[in-house]
Amino acid sequence: MTQHLRGILALLLVTIVWGTTFPAMKDLTVHFSAAWIVFVRFAIASVLLLPFLVRGTRRDIVNGAVLGLLLYLCYALQVEGLALTSSNRNAFITGLNCVFVPLIGVFLGRGVEKRIVLALVLSVLGLAALCWDGGRWTFGDTLSLACAVSYGFYIRMMATRTQQATSLMTLTAAQIVTVCVCAAVWLLLHEVPRTPVDLPNDYNDYWEYIGRSLAQHWLNFAWLGVICTAAIISLQSWGQRHTTANEAAVMYAFEPGAAAVFGYFWINETLTARGWLGAALLISGMIVSQWNTESRPAASLAPE
Repeated sequence: MTQHLRGILALLLVTIVWGTTFPAMKDLTVHFSAAWIVFVRFAIASVLLLPFLVRGTRRDIVNGAVLGLLLYLCYALQVEGLALTSSNRNAFITGLNCVFVPLIGVFLGRGVEKRIVLALVLSVLGLAALCWDGGRWTFGDTLSLACAVSYGFYIRMMATRTQQATSLMTLTAAQIVTVCVCAAVWLLLHEVPRTPVDLPNDYNDYWEYIGRSLAQHWLNFAWLGVICTAAIISLQSWGQRHTTANEAAVMYAFEPGAAAVFGYFWINETLTARGWLGAALLISGMIVSQWNTESRPAASLAPE
């Protein structure tokens, strides 16, 4: 087996693992707020990637921190949206970030390419079919779409920062730690009770519930933090080193499809024939938007 084929298989595995994050987080939204899910997941990954941060340069750490602030917004919108819509719809809508990247370039003054127009048409038709399958457009879908737009800006910013990076792993570790810190600050300011409000045992009840829920769902968090965030980054880095930009783009476009499959087996979510038609149109739009791009997809080492 050649290194090139191994690289393709590595990115295929990356895409499959990324697909599991949607049902895994959807399962957790029943018991935790978005801030708790993001905090625990990235706290676990931060511990594992800390050595790259310690050995990194100041410029990589600062750039990673800036990217991490925007990445936290992406995750907050994604998980909040996930709590209000199905993991299938969330996955396909947020997957549109790769279409928004070139669209943002158009708004910033770049010329309109035919492939972008075609990608946009396919994506709009796909969204229409998906909504026709799963009911009217919801606020959760709006949050998911806002996540896709935010992720588009994040990817464009990452394209610039990665070119300046001495170590991509340090840049990534700084992002992950920043996301963790942002989630912790949000929890302290908006969710964690600091004083008894109504009853003397309110404070203890809160921590008892969190502790009990963490103990019950530790496997989901371990999967998200260790495998989907920390471990998969190394495999993604190696795989992209041995494949082309177009091959990586095609692989990543199938992530929502993987999410739909795992959504069925993990939390019993299904798509009808119309839903799968919408999914196929969306995936086609994602592939077209990235096909024959000038360089490797800028989402390199961006955890899903």
